[in-house]
Amino acid sequence: MRASGGFGMRLKGLIRKEFLQIKRDPSSIAIAFVLPLILLFIFGYGVSLDAEHVPIAVVAERPDARTADLTAAFRGSPYFEPVVMRDMDRAEEALAAGDVLGIVRMRSDFSRRLFDPEGAPIQVIVNGVDANTGRLVFGYVRGVWNRWLAGLAEAEGAVLAPPIDLRQRIWFNIEVRSRNFLVPGLLAVIMTLIGALLTAMVVAREWERGTMEALMSTPVRMGEIVLGKVIPYFLLAMGGMALSTLMAVFLFEVPLRGSLGLLVLASALFVLVSLGMGLLISTVARSQFVAGQVAIIVTFLPAFILSGFIFDIGSMPLVIRQITYLVPARYFVSILQTLFLAGDEASIIVPNCAALAGMAVFFLALVRRKSRKKLD
Repeated sequence: MRASGGFGMRLKGLIRKEFLQIKRDPSSIAIAFVLPLILLFIFGYGVSLDAEHVPIAVVAERPDARTADLTAAFRGSPYFEPVVMRDMDRAEEALAAGDVLGIVRMRSDFSRRLFDPEGAPIQVIVNGVDANTGRLVFGYVRGVWNRWLAGLAEAEGAVLAPPIDLRQRIWFNIEVRSRNFLVPGLLAVIMTLIGALLTAMVVAREWERGTMEALMSTPVRMGEIVLGKVIPYFLLAMGGMALSTLMAVFLFEVPLRGSLGLLVLASALFVLVSLGMGLLISTVARSQFVAGQVAIIVTFLPAFILSGFIFDIGSMPLVIRQITYLVPARYFVSILQTLFLAGDEASIIVPNCAALAGMAVFFLALVRRKSRKKLD
C-alpha cells in the first residue's frame, strides 16, 4: 500500500512534529546552545598552552644598578612574577616547594664580566616536572635576557657579536596566543559532541517513550523519518555553531581571516557527519543512558585526543596517525584553524571538505540501510 499524501507534505509534517517536540522538551535547545556556552567558557578560559605570570626567584649575589635593571626587565615581562631573594639556599627551597618555577642567579662578578667574550655569569634553573612549562620558562628567560643585553649594549655603545643574527617573523598567529590556535579546534570538538548527542539522545528518548513505535505504525517511509530527524537538528546544530563562532570572534578575540561562506559550508558538512554518527548510535542503543555513553566514547574522546586539537598528530606513533584519518574532527579542526588564522587556503580546505562530504554520505547511507520499520 502506498503512503498517503505526497513526499513534501509528509516531510513537512515530520519536521513540524520534531519542532513541536523540541518546544515541549527543550533539552535539544540546551544541547545546541547552552552546552556550547558552557564548554567554550570552561575550555576557552581553562585550557591554555601559554605560561604567564610565572613565579621565578631572582638571586643577585652582589646587588647593583645592573642587577636591579635586569630584575626590572623580568618584572616588566608579562610572563614572569619575579621574587627577589638574597641567597641560593632560599631560592632552591622555594623551587623544591613549588613556590617558584625557576631561578635566575646573577653571580657576584655579574657586572664586571657582563661584556666578556665568555658571557656574563648568569645561571638559570628551571623546574622540569612539567616539561612543556619548563621549556617555555627557559625560552622566556632567554628572551628577556637577550632583549635586556641588547638594550644595555646600545645604551653604553658596547659591541655584541652574537654568532647568529636572528630576525624573527611569525606568520598567521602574530601574537603567539595559544588561544588563537585552541579555540577553533575547540569548536570542532564541541560540535562533534553536540551533533552526536542531538540525534542519539533524542531518538533514544523516543524509543523509551514509545513515540517511535507510534511513528513507525504510520504509512510514512523510513527514509522520510530519517530525513525528518536530520533537518530540524541540522538547523539547531548550525545555530549552535553560529553562536560558538560569534563567541570565538568577539569574546575570545580570535581573528577570522577566511571566507564566511566556506566556514558555513565546512560546518554544514561536519554537522551532517556528526548527526549521521548520532543516528547510527541511536539504531544500536535505544536508551538515553547508553546512547549518551556511546556518543561520548565514540565521538567526543577521539575528537579531543586524536583530532590535533591539542596534541600534534605528527608527533604520534605511525599506527595512531593512521587511526586519526578515521576521526572526522581531524579534518574539521584543520579547516577551522586554517580559516581562522590563515584564510582561504584551498590546498588545505578542499581535500578536508571532500573527506567530510564522503563521511557524511557514508554515515547517512549506513543509517538509511540500518533503519527498518520493525520493532526488533
